[in-house]
Amino acid sequence: MTDLSKYRNIGIFAHVDAGKTTTTERILKLTGKIHKLGEVHDGAATTDFMEQEQERGITIQSAATTCFWDGHRFNIIDTPGHVDFTIEVYRSLKVLDGGIGVFCGSGGVEPQSETNWRYANESKVARVIWVNKLDRIGADYYRVIDQIKNILAAKPLVMVLPIGIEDQFCGVVDLLTRKSWIWDDSGLPENYTIGDVPADMVDKVEEYRAMLIETAVEQDDEVMEAYLEGVEPDIDTIKRCIRKGTIALDFFPTFCGSAFKNKAVQNVLNGVVDYLPCPTEVTPQPEVDLEGNETGKFAIVDENKPLRALAFKIMDDQYGALTFTRIYSGKISKGDTILNTFTGKTERIGRLVEMHANSRIDLDGAVAGDIVALVGLKNVQTGHTLCDPKDPATLEPMVFPEPVISIAVAPKDKAASEKLGEAIAKMVREDPSFHVETDPDSGETILKGMGELHLDIKVDILKRTHKVEVEVGAPQVAYRETITKRVEDSYTHKKQSGGSGQYGKIDYIIEPGEPGTGFVFESKVVGGNVPKEYWPAIEKGFKLSKDKGVLAGFPLLDFKVTLLDGGFHAVDSSAIAFEVAAKSGYRQTIPKAAPQLLEPIMKIDVFTPDDHVGDVIGDLNRRRGMIKSQDSTPTGVRVKADAPLSEMFGYIGDLRTMTSGRGQFSMEFSHYSPCPRNISDEIIAKAAAEKLAADKAR
Repeated sequence: MTDLSKYRNIGIFAHVDAGKTTTTERILKLTGKIHKLGEVHDGAATTDFMEQEQERGITIQSAATTCFWDGHRFNIIDTPGHVDFTIEVYRSLKVLDGGIGVFCGSGGVEPQSETNWRYANESKVARVIWVNKLDRIGADYYRVIDQIKNILAAKPLVMVLPIGIEDQFCGVVDLLTRKSWIWDDSGLPENYTIGDVPADMVDKVEEYRAMLIETAVEQDDEVMEAYLEGVEPDIDTIKRCIRKGTIALDFFPTFCGSAFKNKAVQNVLNGVVDYLPCPTEVTPQPEVDLEGNETGKFAIVDENKPLRALAFKIMDDQYGALTFTRIYSGKISKGDTILNTFTGKTERIGRLVEMHANSRIDLDGAVAGDIVALVGLKNVQTGHTLCDPKDPATLEPMVFPEPVISIAVAPKDKAASEKLGEAIAKMVREDPSFHVETDPDSGETILKGMGELHLDIKVDILKRTHKVEVEVGAPQVAYRETITKRVEDSYTHKKQSGGSGQYGKIDYIIEPGEPGTGFVFESKVVGGNVPKEYWPAIEKGFKLSKDKGVLAGFPLLDFKVTLLDGGFHAVDSSAIAFEVAAKSGYRQTIPKAAPQLLEPIMKIDVFTPDDHVGDVIGDLNRRRGMIKSQDSTPTGVRVKADAPLSEMFGYIGDLRTMTSGRGQFSMEFSHYSPCPRNISDEIIAKAAAEKLAADKAR
């Protein structure tokens, strides 16, 4: 039997440049998994193995690796920090039991930290906090603690205090044991001495230790009563209380250090062992039926139960498709046949491998609690459930955001056009936030993604990894349409062509819906004027039509169709006739319902030095931005605003020019909002001209 209490499935997540990959690299070195440290800035980090990651010094895709510490097995996933790749963080957190949230000692809680923290809250993932880069100028551990409380509304449980700060940082005091851990200047992680608390820190250590114990004992009534009577619990009892509170998400044990300088990484690893849950301690995954309704059953982490596993990432490499899979219950072996509940088809497992970044170790089998990669599965995609064919069930699926930006690509020559389809199909399988479609009018291939950098990387992968040369068009914004007026209307579809004809009459109301409700259909037909069996066909007709709005051909959002009455013919009526009536009714009525163009509004978070705040705010105003807040930080000012995506292309270049290269920003989709009249007219005219050109070309 595998001892699951010794397993820790953890992810490392943070804002860009807080030091996630460097922290992962130090963990691998400390646990003996690698013998030579690779640095991000040299393009040599183990988990940044893509060419694009090495050049840009950022993590693009999550990488999995396994290592051992203090008799425990760590399955670690290093995730990207850039907002365009949050999908990688989201799907990794979905299958992990715990996480290490990394914050920069000088940058503090940055925009992407907030998004990732929100994802972790939604996925109910227990976390320890690692305040990194305490050796940097401007680092302030206590300020970061306050930001975690105020910005993230989280409760950090301070476990260590730093000794020295900035270039004087040399170690930490462990509050539980009242011992100092001090590293020498050799830069070697094993060169430290454990001693007494520095004399000038004794009062502070006692103050923070008292707060730590008071918070911990709240988890156990008996321990708390004894503590109130003056009996301090022993260290094992305190640790047990901290573990309970961490798993319940009541607080987050907080450590600090410098990964780059190899100082205090051991403490956070001990924290992972002591406080983060093993697979059997987290809430079991709920099982749902094929319609998405919860069945009341759970995938309990036990290798003797039926197989339940979730495919959370697909990666193509030279050996074929790798399906990264978290096993929730049961076990899996090489050569097994498993059922994919999404497709309803069975697949045979050719090979099982344990991943270490982009290298692999063959396994004969794996059990509940493991994260492994399966080789040779053909029809599995991200979010699919793999289970025992004799006992099928589906785990809660993943929900991915819609892309907000698109570009057109065209192959440079015939050879490239043959490879393009194959390469894009692989990339879509790997990344659920990356969509591809063919424009029916122009025949162009349209790539859709989460941001400029996201699509930039995709084109780069096409060229380098798949050797497909493409020409790239200008980025396009994913506009939407909606209606603003209620219209009651009627449509009759009649067609006679020898033999039985087609007949369907519908009376209906089309009206605006609440934002975010999408398409809603309701039937109020009483009596048999429109027989019940035709209602789904009418709904389908309207539903299929909504993908093309009447203004500029963008999808229509948030409207409700109510079927009031109608008429049918005993011989000529059919589901097809009513579906056609609904499609024609849509085209007839939507122009009467005062249609309106909507544009995607992005949540912008800009960091700028103090002396450039005016320029940055002025520039955002010119881009039709609405300033939401301005917060001073020790190193500059954070400006939060909402601005239309169409005005934000190329913003990073302008921001760097304005701030002498010191500004940073992050941007994510917020909501859709009505387009100003002049811009709306321009887009509609452009769409009409493109349609005319495409019709002529035919």
